Amino acid sequence: MKIAFVGKGGSGKTTLSSLFVRHLAATGAPVVAIDADINQHLGAALGLDEPEAAALPAMGDRLPLIKDYLRGANPRIASAETMIKTTPPGEGSRLLRVREDNPVYDACARPVELDGGTVRLMVTGPFTDADLGVACYHSKTGAVELCLNHLVDGRDEYVVVDMTAGSDSFASGMFTRFDMTFLVAEPTRKGVSVYRQYKEYARDFGVELKVVGNKVHGPEDLDFLRAEAGDDLLVTVGHSDWVRSMEKGRPPRFELLEDANRGALLRLQEAVDATYESRDWERYTRQMVHFHLKNAQSWGNERTGADLAAQVDPAFVLGESVTAPA
Repeated sequence: MKIAFVGKGGSGKTTLSSLFVRHLAATGAPVVAIDADINQHLGAALGLDEPEAAALPAMGDRLPLIKDYLRGANPRIASAETMIKTTPPGEGSRLLRVREDNPVYDACARPVELDGGTVRLMVTGPFTDADLGVACYHSKTGAVELCLNHLVDGRDEYVVVDMTAGSDSFASGMFTRFDMTFLVAEPTRKGVSVYRQYKEYARDFGVELKVVGNKVHGPEDLDFLRAEAGDDLLVTVGHSDWVRSMEKGRPPRFELLEDANRGALLRLQEAVDATYESRDWERYTRQMVHFHLKNAQSWGNERTGADLAAQVDPAFVLGESVTAPA
């Protein structure tokens, strides 16, 4: 199951995504956590110190390896150099699975020990001096989109992505790659404005969107979020002494997280799990192809010197039953 955490900057989405990762790990579920935010803080929120977080391998720096592996023996892709962030899999492509070991995880993922379990952490990597003024952050997140396009995940397997802030997610088709999108909103006008914008943009793409109210301090805050988000409001989270200790670098045992907040995390998992039976792999593949053709026509064909529409395998549908070459 693929889950995105989105919201405006400062809403607490990284904190909540890290709590959700910890919650899933405590249940024994296999988890891949991905930091796709321009501000790379998920590693620290999962307990890494600054040197450990800085040493995490950047997916963007390993894009040639990722492309070469995923391309596999797909005859429609002439070379890894002609692959772009939206290139869809087809017959002969290699696919990624949550529980396996593969060269992409070997190069890009690092194990993080949490209470009760270990998760794989992957990061897009921060902006560097070489990027400033000449690149947008989507040159980094393209590696994540390419991996999600080639990912086959099943029930009780989780990929949690901490997305970049605001509505920047809509600069690519990555916003359609998730079974559930949790929008973290504070009880303020600015907090809910991102929700309205996200809901409007995602309306025609079947995006499953739920609001997580954060920094909710009383009935007035709750009433405000209910009035603004209606049935999309799933849970709310208030002050947490556990989180305050975590932010100081001294997190207690996760089992000591407040009961109300543990209950909120369980509600999030239940909402994610409930989407499993309604998964539509045909639509998922169709949307993948849609955004690939848009990107190919807009810039991909010119940049690669190839007709990228030819990469689409019209008979291929991604799904749990699909097998791929070793």
